[in-house]
Amino acid sequence: MPDLQVINRVTGELEIESVYGDAALELVYGDSLFARLVGRPLLLRLVRTAPFAALYGWWQRQSWSRQKIQPFIERFDVDCSEFALAPSAFSSFNDFFTRCLKEDARPIDSNPDSLVIPADGRYRFIPRIDPTLTVHVKGQEIDLPRLLGSAETAKRYAGGSMLIARLCPTDYHRFHFPCDGISATPRLINGWLYSVNPIALERFSNIFCENRRFINEIETEKFGCIQYLEVGATCVGSVTHTHEGNTPCSKGAEKGFFSFGASALILIFEPKRLRFCDDILKFSTESCELRCLMGQAMAFRSQE
Repeated sequence: MPDLQVINRVTGELEIESVYGDAALELVYGDSLFARLVGRPLLLRLVRTAPFAALYGWWQRQSWSRQKIQPFIERFDVDCSEFALAPSAFSSFNDFFTRCLKEDARPIDSNPDSLVIPADGRYRFIPRIDPTLTVHVKGQEIDLPRLLGSAETAKRYAGGSMLIARLCPTDYHRFHFPCDGISATPRLINGWLYSVNPIALERFSNIFCENRRFINEIETEKFGCIQYLEVGATCVGSVTHTHEGNTPCSKGAEKGFFSFGASALILIFEPKRLRFCDDILKFSTESCELRCLMGQAMAFRSQE
């Protein structure tokens, strides 16, 4: 499969992403004869289903999966110094995958008027949502009414802004609140579990609208009503919410976590509520994603 290029926000340098399961992705979503004749017609029908994700998740929770942890750390150069627990303390590969980090591993931006990155991942930022409520980004055509399951809700975000975060298996997989507010109870929209890897996103244009997802409204004093979506993907049927719904939330506090696999977050903001940081606006014109870390400032309250 072609190299995946991402820009490291900290260094500003272009990096090549090492893809976990790249051979399997190529078999299902690639251009080979096998992918065209067997992968998409047959294998994809299986791997996009919730039962397959549940079975795969069960496998990753078994004690024998621990043997994969150290080879994974070494292959993908995962920084163990950030872990709250030593690698030997994890009971399974999924336990390692859903790991917590040390409290100081992800400092939360302290500016009271900032929004922070909600999770480690590869980001695309959309500074302005078209009045048609259709967002075009890297092969995806995202229809907001369909994505949110409500045309009435979607109308409020015409002219607003949006971000899409892709969390790959090598990332820290807990997601957090971007600001203070009141978090509603998440609402589930059932769907398929297609991969959110770029090779899949380029093959199918409506993945985010077709995949299983949770939608959560966060009412905030400074940034209006934020739509916060957790999107499942291949092998990720399980999203665990650790924050109780309809209760106050604070900037940087944990909201939940994804179990094993790749997954995505989408945040949607009302118009005239915020302005993305200058470096984000600069990189949003690039063709590749921006690798960001949870807790970094991503936007500030609009002064309009």
